[in-house]
Amino acid sequence: AARNYTFVHDARTAPEISYYDYIIVGGGTAGCPLAATLSQNATVLVLERGGSPYGDPNITYLANFGAPLADASPSSPSQRFISEDGVINARARVLGGGSCLNAGFYSRAEADYIRDVGWNSELAKQSYEWVEKKVAFQPPMKQWQSAVRDGLIDAGVLPNNGFTYDHMYGTKVGGSIFDTAGHRHTAADLLDYANPDGLTVLLKATAHKVLFHTRGTQEARPTAHAVVFRDSTGAKHRAYLNSGAHNEIIISAGSLGSPQLLILSGVGPVDQLKAHNITVVLDQPMVGQLMSDNPMNAVFVPSPVPVEVSLIEVVGITHFGSYIEAASGANFGSFPDNDYGLFSPKVRTPQPTTQFYINLRQILTFIPKSSRSVSCRRSRQSRGRQRP
Repeated sequence: AARNYTFVHDARTAPEISYYDYIIVGGGTAGCPLAATLSQNATVLVLERGGSPYGDPNITYLANFGAPLADASPSSPSQRFISEDGVINARARVLGGGSCLNAGFYSRAEADYIRDVGWNSELAKQSYEWVEKKVAFQPPMKQWQSAVRDGLIDAGVLPNNGFTYDHMYGTKVGGSIFDTAGHRHTAADLLDYANPDGLTVLLKATAHKVLFHTRGTQEARPTAHAVVFRDSTGAKHRAYLNSGAHNEIIISAGSLGSPQLLILSGVGPVDQLKAHNITVVLDQPMVGQLMSDNPMNAVFVPSPVPVEVSLIEVVGITHFGSYIEAASGANFGSFPDNDYGLFSPKVRTPQPTTQFYINLRQILTFIPKSSRSVSCRRSRQSRGRQRP
């Protein structure tokens, strides 16, 4: 259902100057829950460069999965790009971020990870449940996904863990952000938890620069105090932090957008800043470095008869760091001449009904015995860490 949030506005309506306790750049899977939580006791501004996911059938309906990623228009909720090594990918440009575009599989982190990063396990559990009440569902497990589950078990990916949100070795049915009616629920739905009197969300608001106080001794670190952003007409606005020791600017603009904004603001490797005539605020050599993705290949098995459309519901988690997942549907792998999609280095304005998008991961080949149409993947978790 469409959300009529009273605190969501087009950035064109924003004043030229405004003040908040917290300014969050990026209204995605991190920015939305942060905003909802912080708004309970503070004033919060969220700057989102994209539009609203509500009312867009290509985002809402499972049957239209892939259409937003095939849309290369300026108003698309996804922004296509090509990496330096020639891989086509996409980044989100919509409130709710990547949860508006992805295949919708939901899982909690493994217990070892929670322990290693020093999180309180009980608080983490409560936080997961907070999210799951709004956006996670037990998938319907129809014919194809049931066959995938049975095939993984027959192949020895054991034990059979049934349905669980927890990360467990073996075969499991995980959560989905698509409900039983095939409607997508995104991180934007977590704004249901927000205090409407404490939150302002501006859409089509592109952050251009974070402003820093740099006065004081040479040893003093710069302090962020404002964000410069532009609306869809190009008009410039400034949002400042209110006075207060705990007030913050939070950059949650994604693995590409966050380091990009930091560098544009003068925080990053000094040689890169100087090469682009950007005033150096802080030499931070790791900004934008050691970025890696998990590349993926796909195996398509054609079917002579129509197959139900299903996204990722079952996963086989192996002890050697690989994940085996599958999706099905009559349109998967079918690309007419005018749609090169994400599998081709050619970029054109596509027909949005035939695109099939897969998250990039490193995989090995896995072909089940069934003759049904499927895209299968066996992915190996990247050993490298992504850094902002």
